Amino acid sequence: MSTYRAPLSDIRFALYDVLDVEALFERLGYSEATRDVLDAVLDEAARFAETVLAPLNSVGDEVGCKLDSATHDVTTPPGFKAAYDQFIDGGWTGLTASPDFGGQGLPHVMGVPLNEMVNAANLAWGNFPLLSHGAVEALKHHGEAWQQEVFLKPLVEGRWTGTMCLTEPHCGTDLGLLKTRAEPNADGSYAITGTKIFITAGEHDLTDNIVHLVLAKLPDAPAGAKGISLFVTPKFKLDRNGNVGERNALHCGSIEHKMGIKGSVTCVMNFDGAQGYLVGQPHKGLQAMFTMMNTARLGVGLQGIALSERAYQNALRYARERLQTRSLSGPKVPDKPADPILVHPDVRRMLLTVKALTEGSRLLALHAGTLIDVAGHADDAGERERADTLVSFLTPISKACQTEWSIENTYNALQCFGGHGYIHEHGMEQLARDARITTLYEGTTGIQALDLMGRKTAGTQAAGLKLFLAEIEAFLQAHQDNAALAEFVAPLREKTAEWAQLTREILQRASQDPEEIGAASYDYLFYSGYVALAYWWARSVVSAEASSHSESFKQSKRETAQFYFARLLPRTLAHAAAIRSGAASLMSMADERFGT
Repeated sequence: MSTYRAPLSDIRFALYDVLDVEALFERLGYSEATRDVLDAVLDEAARFAETVLAPLNSVGDEVGCKLDSATHDVTTPPGFKAAYDQFIDGGWTGLTASPDFGGQGLPHVMGVPLNEMVNAANLAWGNFPLLSHGAVEALKHHGEAWQQEVFLKPLVEGRWTGTMCLTEPHCGTDLGLLKTRAEPNADGSYAITGTKIFITAGEHDLTDNIVHLVLAKLPDAPAGAKGISLFVTPKFKLDRNGNVGERNALHCGSIEHKMGIKGSVTCVMNFDGAQGYLVGQPHKGLQAMFTMMNTARLGVGLQGIALSERAYQNALRYARERLQTRSLSGPKVPDKPADPILVHPDVRRMLLTVKALTEGSRLLALHAGTLIDVAGHADDAGERERADTLVSFLTPISKACQTEWSIENTYNALQCFGGHGYIHEHGMEQLARDARITTLYEGTTGIQALDLMGRKTAGTQAAGLKLFLAEIEAFLQAHQDNAALAEFVAPLREKTAEWAQLTREILQRASQDPEEIGAASYDYLFYSGYVALAYWWARSVVSAEASSHSESFKQSKRETAQFYFARLLPRTLAHAAAIRSGAASLMSMADERFGT
């Protein structure tokens, strides 16, 4: 069985030493977000994750969720509801929500380590509250006053959970094809009819009500994506005063049998004239839904980090315990029959890869969290706008890279176990299976790549990239004379220059052939991710040296950064070559030549 301990030392290093959140919170007016409060939150979150959620991880995988075909009710795995009740009692669902709706009002970024710990301890369980935060954000920004009053407080308190109902059997990414319809009722509500699939936590026994945010089309909707509206449709009917009525005309038709996250229920949801209320403007539903979706995408990126962290901890422990053959340079533990496998270069390659990608990704995720705080609370409007532009740019990078790396990381960690990693009892194969979904839901890696290259770069004249490159350049300028940092500054400067040049080349070719955007997008995404992590590793070295951490900690950061720059950053060479090869090698083959 795999185990988990929250990496509090590294989380605190990232928050306090690298990102200096204490100064940021003071500037943004978070007067109650003191170091004592923040540390208490981290300690208690770690305790809850380690002692309550982690023991249920294998239970959820082995038992799964059960659907009663007669009542359409879903029963979650043993212990899940009791854990959720403790989660509510601890106030965790409202940690970063506004006090106006019953939340505790802590900075958004403080929810990032909480969610990492929850997902590392039990990813499947973490999916139940995952979308509630996005539902809160969508209703807070786009809902009417009465909708905010009726729905937000129970969502923030955790008494209800939220879902996001987009996908249909014939309609995944291309939402313009959706068939779900909304007919106006005499009382101002709407009758929602249609079928949605892949709905996370669409039905369960953890809460009294479930708030579905449903995309549908009105009778007068224009064709395509421009005709989509958003509706809030609860499991139990609600009037405008918040009075709960009878069960709504919606139910779970079936639950999916999945490769992983078996303790998380993934539902087919049937809406049969269910009562719903329009959120925002008619035919403007995608704008409101993207508010929710972007929150969810950052959340799924965190899932990748969480699984990578847990996989690393278990692989490292095993590598220290497992004795196999001798070191190539001579015995390291001569009083034992063989050396621990940690002495072998290839095992170290795998472990260092996981460590470098995980710790670098944690900083990328926490940085995005601070940007959300700045975008929402900075005094200066220009600063808010810049932060919003930058986090929008970083979102597809975070979501896609952190989840794709989680597949690489969990497989590397499993590989450290050899054949034992393939055996269920060690728990490593569950981590590998669970990781696979993270690259698929909330937008596949290909969709994130297109979002980054198309909407966030070509569509904005690379506004987000320019802001990020300016931040990196300021760091490089500050340390250009720092001899101790030269091994990181020079290659980082070279890569940021190439990043800008590649962007110009793609956009120039795309002006002649639109297929160039799609052809370059995947490799551009990963080029961006590897350079972004190089920046955070360079900053980590600087911050570690200036910190009060032990010499061993400081040396660990430097040596991991050296490994990253020597072994992982060169992956950008292949991505740059693929980008420059153009679209022809992808688009020239006729359909029939792909084969039968």
